[in-house]
Amino acid sequence: MTRDLSDVRFLTVAEVAEMMRVSNMTVYRMVHSGDLPAVRFGRSFRIPESAVASAIETPMSDVG
Repeated sequence: MTRDLSDVRFLTVAEVAEMMRVSNMTVYRMVHSGDLPAVRFGRSFRIPESAVASAIETPMSDVG
């Protein structure tokens, strides 16, 4: 299944942090650990909105 990139909405780290109610550093940690996929543009990251929705819906395995 091929997706057209025009259908993908990318969010900044700050936007993701606000949506998830966490700090920017937490989002960076999630990106660097591979828990949250991201695309790097120069010195900044963009995260697909669908990946954020998936991360919010999926319970974290290391909690507890």
